[in-house]
Amino acid sequence: MSIEESKLFKTGEVRLRIAPSPTGFLHIGLARAALFNFLFAKKYKGDFILRIEDTDIERSTPEFDKDIIDSLKWLGIEWSEGPDIGGKYGPYRQRERLDIYVKYLKKLLEEDKAYHCFCSEDELEAQRQYQLSIGENPRYSGKCGKLPKEEIEKYLKEGKSSIIRFRLVAKKLIFHDLIRGKIEFDTGLMGDTVIAKNLDTPLYNFAVVIDDYEMKISHVIRGEDHISNTPKQILLQEALGFSQPIYGHLPLIVGPDRAKLSKRHAATSVSEYKKQGYLPETIINFIALLGWNPGTEREIYTIPSLIKEFTLAGIQKGAAIFNIKRLDYLNGFYLRQKSAERITELCLPYLIETGLIEKI
Repeated sequence: MSIEESKLFKTGEVRLRIAPSPTGFLHIGLARAALFNFLFAKKYKGDFILRIEDTDIERSTPEFDKDIIDSLKWLGIEWSEGPDIGGKYGPYRQRERLDIYVKYLKKLLEEDKAYHCFCSEDELEAQRQYQLSIGENPRYSGKCGKLPKEEIEKYLKEGKSSIIRFRLVAKKLIFHDLIRGKIEFDTGLMGDTVIAKNLDTPLYNFAVVIDDYEMKISHVIRGEDHISNTPKQILLQEALGFSQPIYGHLPLIVGPDRAKLSKRHAATSVSEYKKQGYLPETIINFIALLGWNPGTEREIYTIPSLIKEFTLAGIQKGAAIFNIKRLDYLNGFYLRQKSAERITELCLPYLIETGLIEKI
């Protein structure tokens, strides 16, 4: 950035969040996003919030929910508001916020900014295939958005299956990304987006907009895979008269071959690294340097030193390469700082698990 961050962000006025979905274990990419949001909030004496996005009922489980919370705590990433401690903008699990979403969905429907779509999956797939065949990007035609009110009411009374679509305003949309600078979209190429399966089942792009507004989130720092979601969310914010948070999109984490990080490169969840004997300070130090460069040769960072040194200007735009050798080097460094007694204490669970010693 060309001007000091201290002039951009007022101390005590920033509110950031991490909003994992409990459909899997906490992975390294999400842990890094949590860390960067946490560091940014702490640096400016703001609030860091944990929110669980669990509206995907089929895939969300208590096991994954627990793993996310336990892994973040193990890493030393703490939140001031969340599902386990509460807060004045709760509840902090989406399943407990359904009445809030219904209110805003009804508002959009009443103002004709959203509508019920009755198209079958077969119809939508046929439309998609046709658009691809003539070289167009697939997008919804808007067919059900033109239905007369009487026909919509008739279908709803009959119980005809439908989803809820948001009418995207076609325009050139520009927003400033804290990491990537100016980003521009032609929203006319997107088509009306689905925001809910029904009044009781909101989808991601809608629920996240409501939650960020209701929880007064000031900055949203997340992975670059969310860039395409941002214009949809901004249009929803405009339709609902919401203020817009400031966005920043982090580079992806890739393997040494620059392919998407997967199990063939390394373990992908924080709990797996814990089981393999890596220390929490190792993981924190390692993920802090995945896409962030302090501008020096320094490699060893604790959470307090990261809070002091962290800047958004140090985040790179290009992909961050996962280097297992660096991870092992850092773990070796932190292990060597431990006393013999502490090393013994850390080794005991592994020795017991392998049967080399018996639990007393």
